[in-house]
This record gives sequence, C-alpha cells and structure tokens, in this order.
Amino acid sequence: MYCFKIVAQENSVEIKAKLDIDKDVIHILQKTTFYNHSSSNLDYIFLHNWANSYKNDNTPLAKRFIEDYRKTFHFSKDKDRGYSKIRNLTVNFKQVSFKERKNQQDIIKVSLNKPLKPKDSLILRTSYSVKVPNAKYTGYGKTKTGYHLRFWYITPAVYDKKWQLMSNLNLDDLYEELSNYSISIDIPKNYHIESNLYQYKTKNDNYTNYYLVGAKKKDIILHIDTVRTFKSFKLKDKEIKTDAYLRKISNNETTKIINRQIQFIEDFIGKHPHPEILVDSRTINKNSLHEIYGLPSWLKPFPKNFRWETGFFKALTQKYFDDIIIQKPRKDYWLTDGLQTYLMMEYVKKYYPEVTFLGKYSKYWPIKTYNIAKLKQNDKYPLVYQFSSRKFYDQPLTTSSDSLSNFNRKVVSKYKAGLGIKYLHDFVGDSILKETVKEFYIKNQLTPSSSKSFAEILQKKTSKDLQWFFGDYLTTDKKIDYKIKKVSYSKNKDSLFVTIKNKRDFTAPVALYGIQKKKIKLKTWVTNVDSTKTVKIKRGNFNKLALNYENNYPEFNSLNNFRNVNNSIISKPIQFRFFKDFENPYYNQLFYYPDIKYNLYDGLILGVNINNRSLVSHNFQFSLTPNYGLKSRNLTGSFSVGYNHFLRDSKVYKIRYGISGSNFHYAPELGYNTLSPFINFQFRRNTLRDIGSKFLIARMVSVDKEVAPNNTQSDQDKYNIFNLRYINNKFDAIHRIRYAANLEINSNFSKISTDFRYRKFFTANESFEVRFFGGLFLFNKTEGNYFSFGLNRGNDYLFEQNLFGRSENEGFFSQQFVVGQGGFKSKFKEPYFANQLITSINTSVSVWKWAEIYNDVAMLKNKNTSPKFFYENGIRLNFLPEIFEFYLPIYTNEGFEINKRAYPSKIRFIITTDIDRIYNFIRRGIL
Repeated sequence: MYCFKIVAQENSVEIKAKLDIDKDVIHILQKTTFYNHSSSNLDYIFLHNWANSYKNDNTPLAKRFIEDYRKTFHFSKDKDRGYSKIRNLTVNFKQVSFKERKNQQDIIKVSLNKPLKPKDSLILRTSYSVKVPNAKYTGYGKTKTGYHLRFWYITPAVYDKKWQLMSNLNLDDLYEELSNYSISIDIPKNYHIESNLYQYKTKNDNYTNYYLVGAKKKDIILHIDTVRTFKSFKLKDKEIKTDAYLRKISNNETTKIINRQIQFIEDFIGKHPHPEILVDSRTINKNSLHEIYGLPSWLKPFPKNFRWETGFFKALTQKYFDDIIIQKPRKDYWLTDGLQTYLMMEYVKKYYPEVTFLGKYSKYWPIKTYNIAKLKQNDKYPLVYQFSSRKFYDQPLTTSSDSLSNFNRKVVSKYKAGLGIKYLHDFVGDSILKETVKEFYIKNQLTPSSSKSFAEILQKKTSKDLQWFFGDYLTTDKKIDYKIKKVSYSKNKDSLFVTIKNKRDFTAPVALYGIQKKKIKLKTWVTNVDSTKTVKIKRGNFNKLALNYENNYPEFNSLNNFRNVNNSIISKPIQFRFFKDFENPYYNQLFYYPDIKYNLYDGLILGVNINNRSLVSHNFQFSLTPNYGLKSRNLTGSFSVGYNHFLRDSKVYKIRYGISGSNFHYAPELGYNTLSPFINFQFRRNTLRDIGSKFLIARMVSVDKEVAPNNTQSDQDKYNIFNLRYINNKFDAIHRIRYAANLEINSNFSKISTDFRYRKFFTANESFEVRFFGGLFLFNKTEGNYFSFGLNRGNDYLFEQNLFGRSENEGFFSQQFVVGQGGFKSKFKEPYFANQLITSINTSVSVWKWAEIYNDVAMLKNKNTSPKFFYENGIRLNFLPEIFEFYLPIYTNEGFEINKRAYPSKIRFIITTDIDRIYNFIRRGIL
C-alpha cells in the first residue's frame, strides 16, 4: 500500500494568462502553493514543464516520435514547434536556482534555500511564456480554428518516497496531485473557451476575460476556438460538455444515451463527485486503435449510432477513472484499463448483444458461412489477445506503459486486463466483484491510491486464493493452456472422472463444462492443476465436456478444450475456407486462395495455395501451391512445411525449422527443382518497441536443373550448397541500417560476403543512402562465372529471387533489377564477374521528392588478372524503396549513356510481389 494520508491542505494553482494569437504564445504569471505531503524534508522540488517537450529534436518526446516511426516533428518548421521560456522563478518571494534536468528538458529541478518540512508549504511564483505547438503532433496545440490545450502549464511533480518524474512521451499520463485552480485568461473577442472548470466570462472592448475555477482537479484542458464546437448536455445531477457528438443524432436522443451510460457506469462503480465532466473528441480519436470493430466505418456495417455510442462510452468511462482515481498511470494502469474494458464488454452485452464482429455483413453470403461472421463484438477480446500471445507479442500488465509496443498499449494490454476482470467476476462471483469495485472507487476517490488496495479489498471478500491472478496473470506473460486428457466412468456409471492437463507453466483456475447441443448443462471450477489433475463430476444430461466454453478468460489455445464423455476425441471433419477465417474448434480447417504468378518461360502461372494458417497462427504451418503454366503447359508449384518453436527466457525469440521446395522453369522448356531443409533463428528484440529484426539462417539448398538436349550435365546443373546467413535490420523514422553476412559452401567453392546498407532522411521525404558490398572466394575450383560475383546482375543460383526472366540477357525482362552483389544498374558492353574478390559502394541522394541521384563505384578482381575499377551514376525514381523503383543511367566509365542508341533498354526497374516485404513496409511503427 502507498503511505498516503488524506490531508486538509491541498496544492493550489493561480494563473493569470494572456493569449497572443499572432505569435501563438501564452504569457503566464503563475502562483503555486505546494504542500509537502510526505514524511521527508525536501531540499529541492521538481516541476513538470511539458510545454517544453516540443522545444527541439533532443527532447524525450521528439525521440519518442522517432521510435514510433513518425518523422513529421523532426523535420517541422520552428513556427510549428513549441517551448516554455521561464523569465523568473521565486520560492517564498526569494530567488532560487533552477535548471532543466539532463536529457529531460520538460522537467525542472528547483533548489530550495531551506528544506521544506513535512506538512509545510511553499509559494512558487513563476513568470513564463508558452509557445503553443501545432496540434498535428499530439492532438494538443494550435488547430485550424483555435487552440486545444492540454499539459500547457507548469505543475509540481509528486513526491512518494521519491520524486515521480516523467517526461512527456505522448501517452497523456502525467501523474499529478489534485489542486485547487483559479485561472484568469484574456483571449481575443471572437474566441470562446471550454474547459473542465467552472467558468465566468467578462467582455471588454478588445478582449474577453475568462475566469476559471475548480476544486480538487487535475489535468486542466482549455479549448479555445472561434467556432463553438462543444455542446452541453444537462442531466439530472450532471452536465456533460463535449464536442464528440453526432449532428445526425438529436439533442434529446444524445442526452438519453449519455444518461443511460452514466447510470450504467455509476451502478457498477459509484458516482462521479464533480457535477461537470468534459469529454473531448481528441482524447477519443487519439486512442482510436483501442476498439477494433472489424470493418471500416464507411461500410456502415453496424446499427445506427453503435460506433459513436461505444466510442463515447469508452471515453466517458475513462473520465470516471482519470478524474477521480489518483494512481501512477505509467506504472499502475492495469486496473483502470481493465475496468474500462470490462464495462465496455458489459455495456455491449446488455444493449447490443446481437451485434457481430462484421455487423450486417455477417448475414451476406458467402460471408455468413465463415466462423468470423458468427463472432459477436465481445468475442474479439480473447481472439485479439490470442492473436498476439500466439506470436509471443504480449507483455506483462505491470510493464511500464512507455515500454509497451503501440499495439499492446492501445489494444492488447487493455483487452487482457479487461478479460482479467471478467475472469475474476466469473471466478469469485458477480456480487463480490461489484462490491469490491464500488468500495475501492469510493474509498480512493480524490486521494492517492494503487491497485494493491483493490487486491486487498477483493481478497478480504472471498475465501478463494487469488495469488495466481495478482501474481503470474499480471506480472508475467505466461499463458493459460489446459486440455482434457482423459474421461472415464465410475463403477456405477453415475459419475465421470475427468483428467485435466496443464500444458504450460501457469497454474490458474479452469472452468469445466458439460455441453449438450451447445447448451451448458454443467459448470464447475477446477483449481490447482499444476500438471495433471483428475476430478469427479456427476454424470448429467450432456454428451460433451469443454474447458473455458464461454471464453471468460484468455487462453493460448482453445482448440483442444473439447472431449466426448465416452473419452473419444471429438471428430473434426476437414473444412475448406477461402482465404482466411478464425479458428473453429469443431473443424480441422484448411484455407485456400488463388495464386497468380508470371515468368517468361511458364507464362501466366495459375494455381491455388492451400495452407493451415488461420487468422490466429499455429506453431505448425504448411503451405502447398500446385500451379499450371499456361505457356509451358506444365504443372509447377511450391511447398513449405515448418514448425515455430518460441522461447520465453532466451535471447532467441523463435526457432523455425522445416523444409521447402519448388518447381518452375528457368529457361524455355527447361525446368528446375529446389529442395531446401532449413533452420531459422530469430533473435529477440531488446524491447517490443524496437523496429527491426535479427536472423541467423542455416539451410542446405539442393538444385536440379534440366539440361538442354545435346548438352551434358555439369556442376552448374545439379548442385548442393550449404548456406549460412546472418541478417540484422534496425529502423527508426530517420535512420535505417541493414547488415547481412553470408557464407556458402559447395564441394567446388566456398565464399563469404557482407552487405551493409545505411539510409538517413534529412527532410521528411528526402534521404541519403549508402550501400557497401564485399565478397571473397575462400577457394574456387569452378569454371565459368555461374557462381561468381556479378557487377550489375548476379546469377541467382539459389533461386531465391522473384525474377521474371532469369536467363534473359536482352530485352525487357533482362532490365529487372535486384539490389545485390555489385549493385550496378548500367549495362556494359560485356558482362563483368569476379571469381576471386569484389567490393562496391552504391550511393543515392534525394534531389526532389522520390527522385534521387545515384553514384556507384566498384572493384572486381579475378584470378590471375589485375583488378578492374568501375563507376556509374544516374537517376533513381524511388517511389517505394525496394518495392517499386526505376533506374535511369546517365554516365559510366564507358561514357554517357543517355545519348546511346536504344536508351530505354538500359533503364532498370524493381517491381516486387513479395507479400512479406510489402507487409513489413506497412506495419513499421504499429506492432
């Protein structure tokens, strides 16, 4: 428990301010009365000055933007940035020394002339100016028609055994004590103010003065605008001020909905002590990822008002906790997140029980035949958690919120916390949980608290052991996963012995059900199943047994939760589904979709991909793609079989091992087969916020190529190559680094190579890129250049590139370019290869939007010859890096290219159909 006492003295903040709209500056005179509520003498105090977060590129907020793959702020103009400039600061009317904290420009340390004793207070007077930033960065600041201000004034940090210091990281989670506020602010006559304080307005000749007051408040929001966007909805004992209403809904209907929501919330947790509540749309929209509805809004899949109503309910619920419960929001968030999510589940369950994940489209054929079409809105919570946990992307609920991935912070952790509350509700009982929540809410209103208080209240109200929840469920990423191992009858056939197996290392209560025609006939809780446990139940009117049938708690794998009472495993017929679907526990699902490829020799390649990859991934995966080439008139195709082994407490995140193979044509009427067993080590990122990856891949590539008639088979037609490859990618919004090392061993050669790439943006859309490639043969007994390093086009003898015409030396398909080996784009009079050593440097620099100038130099060394040097330059049209590009050569060491005949044939292009590469390009900064 926190050692807080309710004290009569409260901090107070008095502000006199004036808004200068010409310079977007607020001039502030502030008087802060600060009480030492601790039992320690304070030699200094800290102030949070979050308005200074927008000062430059070195603030924690600026660095956070880069981590989130957002470069808008980094390359913004000074007029769009913000700062806080302190002109004077005194304590008890005397000058004191103060300074910004190192590497935290939004935190100020104030040294006191004498220690501040417990229960004593000091008066801090500050004169400063706040330059308001553009609201496009965080949602707070200057808007198109005014200003939306949050975290705009200086506030004392909280001292709780130590100073609770936190920089602005765009998480809206400033930890502050409640204070009494009085704010006098002058604004131009044509502007209006809305806030979460009581307000009084006085009009003058050239300006309007607003006097704002409020007791026991924090996080003061000011919305200053030329347009009146806020409405006030007056209820029996509440007034809701909001700009998050829908114009198409009448005021009466909106008032009715809001009143219903408030009654629902207060019935569960208790009353909000303030008569006025401000709900602003920016808070709702900023965390819009919190709700995954299934389909975009423009399709209008849901009942009238559903999306708005649930969005507003979520925001209103958040205000009930943010305004009243004083906790460390960056560290101790799971309870408030969990209660908000749980209340949302209960609200939808009561008022929209039949709304499905896909809305009205669930009734349309063929969608209605899919499992996803049968899912209700509340089914998304365990499924989204399962989607994340199967990939081991979930994080403990005690992880500091600034260390959570964006997807976990906005979605998964909230869902897991809400499911946890639902778990407790189901396990301890509805009345006990409600009593606990109300007692916690009332006891801890407007006073510092923690989730430990909730745990203590709940444990006193039940005799059931809850250590599993407040221990492993909250503090680890351990997964719940049980299965029914065995069922047997008692001697007199009136009872069943059910053996339950714990498949993982998390021991938690498990719900056992008896099911008849999908109806629940029996439900009982089984506890302490740390390995296996056999329980005895009455033989009832049911023919199936199930675990977690109602999905009341998050489970790693729910497909093995069923068994017939005669102990037979439930027969699961094969079910084919087009494209994707969520798992169906009653079927073994196979998915298929059309597969369309093209190469010059097979022509248009049509086929179907058959796989077992549902929307929630399995450890075992397979893919089979039979194809038919319309030009070659041959059956072709590919396959892969792999198993993912995830490791929890290791530097290795995942080991994938398996085998893959393919059969296509590499030349007219000449086919090839590849077979490659592999093992792939994917290393764990330092944190899930890191954007990047590290892999170590070992594989044996076997190639068997058809030989043209009258030709004899050589070592270039049938060969085995052991390949060891290390790849390290590190990205942020400004810098992108990729390093690869490669080893290949064959009976006739062995070679190593390295590929280093670095790209830096110097404006939002302009960058400089450099690539270095070095390759060396350790030994080489081959003849010809089939396995040699290429200057402008390497031989893809491992058959890993998606080449349209891999054997073409002339024509359109020979112009396809893949960044590799020498990396040159120009075509020389003769092809150049290196059978001993190659080094090359490729550079490009932006000149306008996606237009770049590239320059390349290289050195090639062949056995028994002197080194040769090459250079070139040209124009690169970089529409999508490594996905869609064009290269127009200008000059090489053979002269100018643009004045030569058939110049269009010298243009090179990159067009990729690699779905993984496109997906990774899109996902950066989201997961």
